[in-house]
Amino acid sequence: MRSAGNRGRPDFATLAGLLLAACGLLGGFFLEGGSPRAIIGESAALIVFGGCIGATLVAHPASEVFSALRALRFVFGERAEGCEALVEEILGLSRRSRKSGLVSLEAEANRISEPLLRKGVILAVDGVEPKTMRDILETEISVACRRMERDAQVLESAGGFAPTIGIIGAVLGLIITMGRIDDTKLVGRGIAAAFVATIYGVGFANLFLLPAAAKLRSHAGRSRERMELMLLGSLSLAEGLNPKLLRDKIDCFLSPRTAPSESAGGLPTASRVEA
Repeated sequence: MRSAGNRGRPDFATLAGLLLAACGLLGGFFLEGGSPRAIIGESAALIVFGGCIGATLVAHPASEVFSALRALRFVFGERAEGCEALVEEILGLSRRSRKSGLVSLEAEANRISEPLLRKGVILAVDGVEPKTMRDILETEISVACRRMERDAQVLESAGGFAPTIGIIGAVLGLIITMGRIDDTKLVGRGIAAAFVATIYGVGFANLFLLPAAAKLRSHAGRSRERMELMLLGSLSLAEGLNPKLLRDKIDCFLSPRTAPSESAGGLPTASRVEA
């Protein structure tokens, strides 16, 4: 009873977006006669990335920063999180419960891959009241969503620090350059190099950190939708809801492309969704 949602795949939208942004910016720069050496600065990178990481650690506990770094796997690799297979899994449990009794699901519970659904089925088999079940599962959903929101907030904070630290790096570069004011050639190169830190800070924030925070929030929204589906399925099992009625209740979680089509009378059909 494994869910198809556990199989991940690379997020080509993220990779294509980063590549397109880099090609657009660098392509325009090179078309205007820019040199690759002009935007390479080891000291600027050290100032921006080191300063950004340090400021983020000041703003957030280290555990939250490391959690946000681990969450980047959802930016570069997405799970196949469609609800279709999960709907079929819940309906299968409902039909089995209707046919053989709720206790018959006890042997199946440990083979359910989704932790929240597994816990809901176990609670239903143990005879926990639906109201108590709802309180327990809603608390788990709320805690999970807060954790995902904190991951996005960490990246968002870093995205706010990076441009400012880039400006600080530019000012530091200008201070050094002004100390060599007598040599006009060095002043010109120094001013150009000073602004590399600003490019790094603004680019890192707007091309990666802030978009990554937005993608984590999008992932959190999809995850919450799946968890609400599991909550509804678990409660329906505990209440002994008819599988056909359950299907009518959870059709709203399906995408328009996979949801049952409406009949001539405007009522949804009871056709099954193909996993």
